Amino acid sequence: MSTEEHPSKKMKMDEKVIGTHNGTFHCDEALAVFLLKRTKAYAEAGLKRTRDPAVLNTCDIVVDVGGVYDEKTQRFDHHQRGFEEVFGHGFTTKLSSAGLVYKHFGREIIANRLNASPEDAKIETLWLKLYKEFIEAIDAIDNGISQYPSDLKPRYRVRTDVSSRVGFLNPRWNESVDAQTVDAKFLQASALVGTEFLDRLDYYANAWLPARDLVLAGLNKRKEVDPSGRIILFEQFAPWKEHLFELEENLAIPDAEKPIYVLYPDETASNWRIQAVPIDPESFESRKALPEQWRGVRDDALSQLSGVEGCIFVHASGFIGGNKTKEGVLRMANLALNM
Repeated sequence: MSTEEHPSKKMKMDEKVIGTHNGTFHCDEALAVFLLKRTKAYAEAGLKRTRDPAVLNTCDIVVDVGGVYDEKTQRFDHHQRGFEEVFGHGFTTKLSSAGLVYKHFGREIIANRLNASPEDAKIETLWLKLYKEFIEAIDAIDNGISQYPSDLKPRYRVRTDVSSRVGFLNPRWNESVDAQTVDAKFLQASALVGTEFLDRLDYYANAWLPARDLVLAGLNKRKEVDPSGRIILFEQFAPWKEHLFELEENLAIPDAEKPIYVLYPDETASNWRIQAVPIDPESFESRKALPEQWRGVRDDALSQLSGVEGCIFVHASGFIGGNKTKEGVLRMANLALNM
């Protein structure tokens, strides 16, 4: 890496160069540089950290400095007056350099990581998911955008987010350091946030997305389970809540046909669960809780009360219950729908 303070570190004549500012670094440009190094164009690029316009003008791409946003000239700053670029697709948070780079290069980065075609439908799904779950918060924090109205006093401070952890890698105010030391710390910060980005991408690609496919299949087959379409049965456990609500919206499922109960095998035991669908992913209130008279009752007493063999329990709030067999939870769901 090269900075204006270290002109002796020369780039190869044919090597592309990424430019960003020197001095104190933040999470957005640390991630922006990491992401660019995952593209075909800039995988082998060098890095210059400087605020000297003459030096920046020699760079092939510049992020988080320079006062220009222009994709054609590969300038991606967000500090200039009048800048209001957002990600789109329903997102309204003003972009930082991380969001700008991700908006223009994110699909390629994801496709490269997964060895997939950029035209693969899952790339778009993951591109939007990663912005929502990882990039947007970095954009907001760098631009000073709060999660909630300023008149609300937070109950506690959060300083364990990735933007804060990157910030803590900067030299202390009373620590004597040279530019080379700060540059090394910037690379450490870039690796920190970049590794977390890749870990999150790998999770969404290899765990979250397959779960989405299972939920979609369950939604499409739910009327084979019960003609009402209000019971979903999964033959294996998978996290389903978030996917269910998103897919219901995408498929425009009418309220009268939305699932009420989800059935699935227990994660660890060889039993089955029946779970009431909440009114939204974060709610403790169910669309229709399991019958009140079953709640808090267990084992044989519950089997006798419900008339269903193999019952294990129903939670006191009625949001979840258990049975020893698939047939048992299906019978519980059928009865609960009509009670």
